[in-house]
Amino acid sequence: MIRPKALAQGDTIGLISASGAMPPEKLNAAIASIEKLGFNVMVGETCRARHGYLAGSDELRAQEVNDMFRNPQVDGIFCIRGGYGATKILPKLDFDMIQANPKVFAGYSDVTALHIAFNQKCKFVTYHTPMPSTEFITQNMDQYTWDSFCKQVMATDNNDLLLNPPQQPMTTLVTGKATGQLIGGNLTLITASLGTPYEIDTKGKILFLEDIDESEQRVDRMLTQLKLAGKLDDAAGLLLGAWTNCGPENPQHPERSLSLKTIFEEILIPLQKPILMDLACGHCLPTMSLPLGRTIIVHAETKKIKVVG
Repeated sequence: MIRPKALAQGDTIGLISASGAMPPEKLNAAIASIEKLGFNVMVGETCRARHGYLAGSDELRAQEVNDMFRNPQVDGIFCIRGGYGATKILPKLDFDMIQANPKVFAGYSDVTALHIAFNQKCKFVTYHTPMPSTEFITQNMDQYTWDSFCKQVMATDNNDLLLNPPQQPMTTLVTGKATGQLIGGNLTLITASLGTPYEIDTKGKILFLEDIDESEQRVDRMLTQLKLAGKLDDAAGLLLGAWTNCGPENPQHPERSLSLKTIFEEILIPLQKPILMDLACGHCLPTMSLPLGRTIIVHAETKKIKVVG
């Protein structure tokens, strides 16, 4: 896997929305949040465009991704937000050109579709990180989250431990040790990749999963689909992040649902692969930034995750 050149203060960040339309009142604050890190910002047209719920047409969003990778003046690319729409532009991307111009590419949630494609088709590391129009500008953005973000995008060769905040311990679901390439992201987007030319390949890899605003029943359905597709059996181990607002379909009758804990126990424990839960990563704060495509070692019993390659 190619590791993109680390970002440094003074570098230019291409700011794009490959997915949902940007709330215009948040744009200036998002730009300022990147400039405070010492970067220059090249604002893409998609940050101001709207096509219904999308940040402009599929053609515009795909062209902008291609243009940002092609432009030698752009050192890194940050997705300003998630939403919906990244999967729609995949057939329009120039993967050969993108592979020839690897850059720090950062974002999460709907951006998972692009992480999978760039990791698998372009063979370079990408970064599962908070985003400028959401976490970057909230008053709750904490030092742990900033430090984790900067460490990943500004030191792309680091071989550090991936550590939760001290007050948020990880939980061991299944003990054991596993080594593999770190992949994954949002469960909904990963499941949506199945049966397409951009289907996630989990064989021998460490699969990270998180989601937001999905009922426990839908989480059960998607994990079951991954299981039936062989994706969980193929993985060397699993990391489970935040499951924000993932509760019972009917909050008035939680007894009619299955808890996430029960779902994980019934679907994942029988895999008998190392599994860590409660990774501080996903639609949450504090949140860890992850180097997708790097090789990691997971020690589930001691709750240690080490980047090694």
